[in-house]
Amino acid sequence: MTGFVPFPQSPLHVGWNVADGGTSDLEIRFENEGWTAQGTLGHERAQFVMRLSATLVVQQFMLFRDMDEPDLWLGRDRSGRWGEVNGAHRPDLDACTDLELRMNPFPVAVTMKRLPLLESHAAAITVAAVNVETLEVVPRQRMFTRLQGRRWRYVSPFSGLEVESELDEYGIVIDEPGAFSRRSLGVPGS
Repeated sequence: MTGFVPFPQSPLHVGWNVADGGTSDLEIRFENEGWTAQGTLGHERAQFVMRLSATLVVQQFMLFRDMDEPDLWLGRDRSGRWGEVNGAHRPDLDACTDLELRMNPFPVAVTMKRLPLLESHAAAITVAAVNVETLEVVPRQRMFTRLQGRRWRYVSPFSGLEVESELDEYGIVIDEPGAFSRRSLGVPGS
């Protein structure tokens, strides 16, 4: 299988430089029997919060652009039904297992960390692609291929092109060609 170590119990901090000149950051921490990932989205000056189960299944997603309250708030129940904070069911997203954001590689990394693929194996999944500017969320088919070790091939949400990336021991993207380059990793106790 993939051979990734679990995220540490203390907060893990990761930062990337973005190809458009901005930066993207992430903090992931364990709380209330699940993972909370909080990050920034480059020049878009937006922030997101993802709530994941202990097994890295997306449970909740909030996007903050310019207000204290979320501009977009999605939830996913245990049966895989997606909805908005106002209770509106989003049946168009029910086939989605994961999220995709253009300006932060963490959601794609979570997908790869969770997929139980052997080397040279691939999986096609449906993701909920979030457009930060328009707040549109649409389902998209994506193919993830585990090449060798921690090296993966997938379509980059940043460029729309197929790329190959190396993941670190935690299953987080180190660099994504033409999109992200790791500038920091803050590991607890180091």
